[in-house]
Amino acid sequence: MRSILTGSVVALALMLPLSAHAQAAGGQKVAYVNTQMILQSAPGAAEAQQTFQKEMEGMQKQVQLLSDSLATLEAAYTKEAAALTPAARETRLKSLTEKKTSFEEQAEKLNQQAEQRQFELMQPIMDNVRKALDDMRLEGGYSFIFDVANSSFIVAADKNLDLTERVIAKLRTMPRAAAAPATPAAGPTTRPAGVQSRPTRPPTQ
Repeated sequence: MRSILTGSVVALALMLPLSAHAQAAGGQKVAYVNTQMILQSAPGAAEAQQTFQKEMEGMQKQVQLLSDSLATLEAAYTKEAAALTPAARETRLKSLTEKKTSFEEQAEKLNQQAEQRQFELMQPIMDNVRKALDDMRLEGGYSFIFDVANSSFIVAADKNLDLTERVIAKLRTMPRAAAAPATPAAGPTTRPAGVQSRPTRPPTQ
């Protein structure tokens, strides 16, 4: 599962639109920030990342269990298929296909839960970042503050227009964002009858 900051940078960047040509033509005062650096340094971000990783361990184990269970069923079918009658083979294959579909749906549900939890953990921090950016824009009289974290079209920029460190400093003076409440640990995933679980591999990040 991806880092909690990756999706947050993209989400925050969408709040900072820029039409470079319009600004150049209008002579408006502009500045820029790197939201990836801001979110990495924002108070509470490291704790949110640690909480997310800890809570995801249970989900990752469930996904691994689903994968191992399905692999066991597929291996058993492959080994026994030749000895089955055509009717029995068709019945086993249909059952295997249904279980595979069910497992995929469960895995997708877990993934959606992970994304929702990621949003819950980062939302208070992103709200603080947006407020800091708004305050900075008003204080400095900027028409636009845009994000260079995901802007491939910018090849050079005046460092004096970079407000990243100033935003980080401002965040450190703001009230700490309230932490999202912990979610209850996910229960075990049901294993198909007759399927023994294989040793669980370490969850992948």
